[in-house]
Amino acid sequence: MNSEFCSNKTVLAACGRAGYWQRALRCLLVGLLLLTAPGCNYMLLLGYLIGGPPQEEPQFEKETKKSMTDKDVRVAVVCYAPDDVKYKFENIDHIIAKCVTTQLANNKIDVIPYDEIRTWLDENPDWDTAVDIGAEFDVTYVVYVDVSDFSLYERDTNALMRGRCDAIVSVYEMETDGEGSRIFNRELNSVFPLEVPRSASDVSYDKFRMEYLRKLSDDIGRMFYPWHVGDQFSHTA
Repeated sequence: MNSEFCSNKTVLAACGRAGYWQRALRCLLVGLLLLTAPGCNYMLLLGYLIGGPPQEEPQFEKETKKSMTDKDVRVAVVCYAPDDVKYKFENIDHIIAKCVTTQLANNKIDVIPYDEIRTWLDENPDWDTAVDIGAEFDVTYVVYVDVSDFSLYERDTNALMRGRCDAIVSVYEMETDGEGSRIFNRELNSVFPLEVPRSASDVSYDKFRMEYLRKLSDDIGRMFYPWHVGDQFSHTA
């Protein structure tokens, strides 16, 4: 078993850096377009530069006609992983939940700090459903990530690194009486990198681990907040 998969401080720093590089990439792409665009397209590209390129509507909003970025909406995130996954990757359930929480907060969603939720989970080991968390923290929605598999190496080898996570991402909407019901359910099959795996001799375990956690939290987060098409290019290598 790994000792501590990564510290809370390291997780927060790594997850937060993703937003900076995504913004930098958007500016670079717009700059290149401005250099190559003919005539009247300058006005369109100037609009991109000022307001940003068109945004993709998140799956949650498309399917439910609700939004996590609305005023007075509060969100909690919790993750479950089976014992065999946690044996290989200690605290992976807490790490994923904290990374997703940070990602949502960085994208203008009012989310309960995960340290508060983890404290409650540690004090209530017999908690049963995501609704229990929603009632305790008086939130509008609970994002529940049910992980079935997680890995950082290519299958059947420790010489190649490729992050994978299979999970079901659900959202429970809470009522004022503390009851809740599932209103969103999406299968997640995350893979990074997509093209070819990384050689374990070219990248350290810790560096690759943090890169993949950023990619995974972004895969989950985009279900709930608007995102730009160009953002995905920073994670496809």
